[in-house]
Amino acid sequence: MKKDNSSKREKLIRDMLTTFGELPGREGLRGTPKRVSLMYEFLTKGYRQDIDAVINGALFNEEYSEMVIVRDIDFFSLCEHHLIPFYGKCHIAYIPNGKIIGLSKMPRIVEVFSRRLQVQERLTQQIAETLYQYLQPQGVAVVMEARHLCMVMRGVEKINSVATTSAMLGVFRDDVKTRNEFLTLLQREKNY
Repeated sequence: MKKDNSSKREKLIRDMLTTFGELPGREGLRGTPKRVSLMYEFLTKGYRQDIDAVINGALFNEEYSEMVIVRDIDFFSLCEHHLIPFYGKCHIAYIPNGKIIGLSKMPRIVEVFSRRLQVQERLTQQIAETLYQYLQPQGVAVVMEARHLCMVMRGVEKINSVATTSAMLGVFRDDVKTRNEFLTLLQREKNY
């Protein structure tokens, strides 16, 4: 059974407001500790999700052996260094080896790992390794492009910077031609 830590979180948020010099009891802030507590519970729900339950048996035997790509998967996560959001697009490809996955499961896997305190590099790797483990494909490729509010709102304050990370496993790592095909397909214009 899940332990309810909401009252602890709310107390921490009230204490934090006080350290800023605020009055947590004033009208505009009265409900803030509860709202912030619920927000963080939602933004970290990935800790309470099980990959087996998310995939839910949506693995199918299929003799398809060409590249499968799902691109432009929106994601939102929290930087573990500052607890400030980073967000962007995730692009996933795999080459089956007798097994495929329901296409909607790829964004669901992205959601599980992005709804945790993260760094983009680890997030990219976790998505790739999970698909590689469950599908045992010829290869998996994941590219993530993100804007980090910790770089925009504080520190260097660079509004237009985008961080790109990749994880290449199997043939995407070993075969330059396969990797380049994936990266070229990511650059294609959308015609829909």
